[in-house]
Amino acid sequence: MKGSIHSKVVHDAALRKLHDRGVKLEDIAEIVYEMQCPYHPNLTMDICMESVRKVLEKRELQHALLVGIELDELAERGLLSQPLQQLVEADEGLFGCDETLALGSVLGYGSIAVTTFGHLDKHKIGIIKKLDTKKGNGIHTFLDDMVASVAASAAGRIAHRYRDELEREAETAAGREE
Repeated sequence: MKGSIHSKVVHDAALRKLHDRGVKLEDIAEIVYEMQCPYHPNLTMDICMESVRKVLEKRELQHALLVGIELDELAERGLLSQPLQQLVEADEGLFGCDETLALGSVLGYGSIAVTTFGHLDKHKIGIIKKLDTKKGNGIHTFLDDMVASVAASAAGRIAHRYRDELEREAETAAGREE
């Protein structure tokens, strides 16, 4: 049996695959900003970038990215068996495996990440719209959903952290009043 792969190797491979497929972390951070700015008055792109980077440190998300991108790349080369090849190539609406893989990745960030993922999957914001297989070049059946997953997770992470920050401020203010 072969030994385990160091997490840094997997992390770097996932980032490289995103880059190779034309996805910049800034593209994802822009989506995060759009999703969270109505609720977070002091939100900055730096906060969004930090959240995207932190989310991409999660092994489950890295694994899902690698699997999804690999399936897209195999489909581009016509290497999947039928009918899977046609399903992935066409980004068949009822296929659902792409969303299932991506949805599993957001579960660690709560219901806000799940609902944000659903919104992004439906409305195809930013780079997600560009990647949508039905509208662009190449096959990104899995990648558009995985990018939505990263963005939704990062947005959920920000929402939870912002709530924690507000509670700490309230506790500090209450302590001063005593």
